[in-house]
Amino acid sequence: MQKHIFNIHDVILFMTVAECILLVIFQAILPVKNQLANRLLSIFLLSIAVSSACIMVLWNDDVMLFDLFDETLLPYFLATAQLLKGPMLLFYVISLTEDAFQFARRHLLHLIPIVISLLWLLVFQLDSSDLRFKTIGQTETERQIANSLWHFIKIMPFFYALAAVNRVRLYRIGLHNQYSNFSPTEPTWLNMLSLGFLFTWSFSILVHVVANTVALGAPQISDLFGITENYIIFILINALFINSVVHTHKLLTTKPEVAKDKTDEKLTDSAIQKVQLGMEVQKLFLKQNLNIDEFSKRINLPVKEVSAVINKHYGTNFFEFMNSYRVEEAKRLLGDAQHADMTVMDVLLHAGFNSKSAFHRFFNRLVGMSPTEYRKQLLQKDVKTV
Repeated sequence: MQKHIFNIHDVILFMTVAECILLVIFQAILPVKNQLANRLLSIFLLSIAVSSACIMVLWNDDVMLFDLFDETLLPYFLATAQLLKGPMLLFYVISLTEDAFQFARRHLLHLIPIVISLLWLLVFQLDSSDLRFKTIGQTETERQIANSLWHFIKIMPFFYALAAVNRVRLYRIGLHNQYSNFSPTEPTWLNMLSLGFLFTWSFSILVHVVANTVALGAPQISDLFGITENYIIFILINALFINSVVHTHKLLTTKPEVAKDKTDEKLTDSAIQKVQLGMEVQKLFLKQNLNIDEFSKRINLPVKEVSAVINKHYGTNFFEFMNSYRVEEAKRLLGDAQHADMTVMDVLLHAGFNSKSAFHRFFNRLVGMSPTEYRKQLLQKDVKTV
């Protein structure tokens, strides 16, 4: 009877590779607003595809490409893919939660772990047999050298997943502080994504620990854990990234949910006056992280009436309403000679903003230029006047 090259577990790895590649192709033709996030997601998917393919070739003696790759080059591809997926996940999350995120030279520092692993492979001349611990005559020292590389490429993604989870947590806090009400769908999905891979890569570390502690006495237990990890990754690729195709382009357009008021509800002059006094006399907009609940308490007006005044009388939402006043305050500070020593960061903080990106976005939209350009323009006018 002819021997089967693939078993069901190898099929799962193969399907993971194929699905990642298909999703990358789909991402390339999908119209999205955030092209950088789209590219980061594609690189992340490709790193998972390469990693899964290398795992399949490494541990299945019947799957072979060509000798040079199988024995010599495979460890380099495996280490690179394993260590690239962590930074790509983190940068993907950052690109969706931080306005106008762009790569800078400092971000290249995240490639250092990859360089270290490649140098480790090169210096100690590790090949696929070494990583499988099947080298004839392999000493305990040589085994530990190969095992150290496994430690490194298993642990590093975990820390990046942890950072991604924290980034989403801060993003959700920011939304709660800035919006009176917001739809939690996209942040919740992004939280599931980062938590999913945090769990997966935590489990990967557990697999490695098990392989080092019980493999000699019960290799079937180690194999079972390793196989389970492959299934978890496959489930995540299906459940989370198919969802990402639908929601990626929506994340940066999270909008506050406008409170639904009765169409026949009338605005009272008293309610309008209380909102005006809260902004123009009490200057509540100067308080950072002010939300509609706290604002309503400060002016002694129910949230429903505050929302109705802002939506119907001013024709906007709470977040836009607050930031329009903050931009006017920033303009006043930038144009005041007594505050000429204030940096743009000082100005945005004094004006009530708590986010540099939000400040620049609103200032550019409402004023038509950056804060720095606005200040420079005012200075030029003062010089001409003198």
